[in-house]
Amino acid sequence: MEGKNRTLFVVLIAIVIVAAVFSSFGLNLFAPGTPEISLPDPSAGPVESPGGEDQPDDTGRYVRVDVTPQTVQDVIRTMVPLQPESYYRTITVGTARGDGTLGETVSRVWVDHGWTKVESTWPNGVVEYTVVGGGRGYRWFEGDRTWNEWDVGDRDANLAQRIPTYEDVLGLDAKSITATGYEEKNGSSCIYVEVAENEVGNRERYWVSVSSGLLVAAETMKGEEAVLTMTAEQVEMPVPPGVSFALPDGSVLHEIKS
Repeated sequence: MEGKNRTLFVVLIAIVIVAAVFSSFGLNLFAPGTPEISLPDPSAGPVESPGGEDQPDDTGRYVRVDVTPQTVQDVIRTMVPLQPESYYRTITVGTARGDGTLGETVSRVWVDHGWTKVESTWPNGVVEYTVVGGGRGYRWFEGDRTWNEWDVGDRDANLAQRIPTYEDVLGLDAKSITATGYEEKNGSSCIYVEVAENEVGNRERYWVSVSSGLLVAAETMKGEEAVLTMTAEQVEMPVPPGVSFALPDGSVLHEIKS
């Protein structure tokens, strides 16, 4: 039943995208050479890659949606509900050290029905744990028996992963978007967005998966030097069994739904 509901939801999203883009911008959605988004036929099952994300197939089951700097945010906003409720992935974030090299933080991220657990290994080897859910945030370091706790904001789960998100893309000034399109990135079919150089000389690019609605890569460049890079491995759905959303003293904050 969940699979049927998800398929129906994807089809409804396709209809919304076509209607919104056509009525607002008068675009020719089926013009030759228009990039393709894979949207499953209701009568067929999902097409999955070994990494678990839907990919285009050769059966012609496509709705073609042109993305431009004026429409790309609306298309991404419509894809947000596709984000899975339960998944695991690894994210690597590189930040400039100031000497031309990047310091990499590797985060293992588990998300399950409104709860997020992040295990981040910093460039110096320090391991930090963060759990966000139920309106609260919890943070501690490997070996700690105590933790910090606070009331969370809307974006604390994303900040815990130290990554830009699709929300950053939606918050862009449309006038600053210089290029959009479709690209394969980290094994995922993505919408990409490129942003003009800002007042401090940084240029940004983002890649959002068309199958999961998640940001899978981003980069900030200053001249020819990378200031920040973010890459995510393929999403594994749902969260693997045995994952514990617990505090250092063993108190369980959230149990994985079967």
